[in-house]
Amino acid sequence: MLKYREKYLSKIYKSISEMSITVLIGARQVGKTSLLESVKTDTDILKLDGQLPDINNLFANVNELISFLKIKINNDLNGLLIIDEFQMISNVSSTLKILVDKFKNLKILCSGSSSLDIIQKAEESLSGRIRMIYVYSLSFSENILFYKNELFEEYKKYDINTATNIIAPEIKQILNKQLIFGAMPRVCLNEQAETKMQILDDIYKTYLLRDVKAYIQNKDSVGFNKLLRLLALQIGNMVNVNEISKITGLSYNKCEDFIYLLEQMFVIKLIEPYETNKRKAIKKMRKVFFLDLGIRNIIIQNFNSPDLRTDTGALFENFVFLEIIKHLESYHTINFYRTRDGAEVDFVLNDMLKKSSFEVKYKSLEKTVYYKALNNFNIDEKIAQSYVVNLQLNAKQNKIHYLPAYLIEKIFT
Repeated sequence: MLKYREKYLSKIYKSISEMSITVLIGARQVGKTSLLESVKTDTDILKLDGQLPDINNLFANVNELISFLKIKINNDLNGLLIIDEFQMISNVSSTLKILVDKFKNLKILCSGSSSLDIIQKAEESLSGRIRMIYVYSLSFSENILFYKNELFEEYKKYDINTATNIIAPEIKQILNKQLIFGAMPRVCLNEQAETKMQILDDIYKTYLLRDVKAYIQNKDSVGFNKLLRLLALQIGNMVNVNEISKITGLSYNKCEDFIYLLEQMFVIKLIEPYETNKRKAIKKMRKVFFLDLGIRNIIIQNFNSPDLRTDTGALFENFVFLEIIKHLESYHTINFYRTRDGAEVDFVLNDMLKKSSFEVKYKSLEKTVYYKALNNFNIDEKIAQSYVVNLQLNAKQNKIHYLPAYLIEKIFT
């Protein structure tokens, strides 16, 4: 049984109280449907599946839909309408607008697995009525909860200054598993490595590739698969579309389109360079990260342990990126900083009140290390908080906090 994710439920209930329409948006299999099923209110609730043809037909006629809802909810439509995979319903945004404008006490909660077209249209036509909540695969602490409730209760007692030698060995093992198998709920609920790999293979082939086929032509499928593998091999690096175009045989524009497609389907996330007034900063190319490391590893067919890999540093940086974005609000920004002469800061976070910088090192640091680029950037940009995320050391020096990766979430809590 899926254990409920309190952070998301809190956001959902807050949004329902403030907005007419709430949409949970994210990749398939990250737990959106389970979240919908766990929502309880004092009012009447009706749940619909947008993937069913009968539901699609029902939304084709607004008057018939209203009559149906009055029977299933109540005559005043004072209640909650839940629609799973709402993007599958034709012209759904215009229909939802009519419903919430006509029935002021009706709240609508939806889920969607792609932000292509439908989300843009929904935001345009439902402006002021809708709030998007981005749902990701499990955070590190949620993964601990899925593994063992007692261990999660212990983890909650840790704070940002907890020494590494106090942290339970099992928690360190969970990090290694998350680097390899990612954090999809179904994957985390199974302990056997073979089962985890099978589930990831099913998700990859049954959902990701099937959904992609609706947007690419057969003649481009080989090139697309090459592009997807290239991106998986480049996590944490800047994406050179010209180079990808040459290797895949796809045109530059098609490469751009397919990268955009993958981002809108929540497979990858591209982050922009940090804007400064310095001309030497690189301003065009973006860095790529996967939104689940298990999906990334099934694409490159590598489930070796971290000690036996050459890409562990990249996996670790991708893990840190995911831990950060899973705790951000929609109006926060995350960037990277890199100059033409090689100075680099892995992540720059702006929560609109302060800026934080992150340097990521897959090392068991035993003492603080001076990182010139990070130090200079912090001074130049007046950074309020700075972290060197590593495997072991928890210490502070010169306004920089050397933080074990297990405790990243404690920055935000």
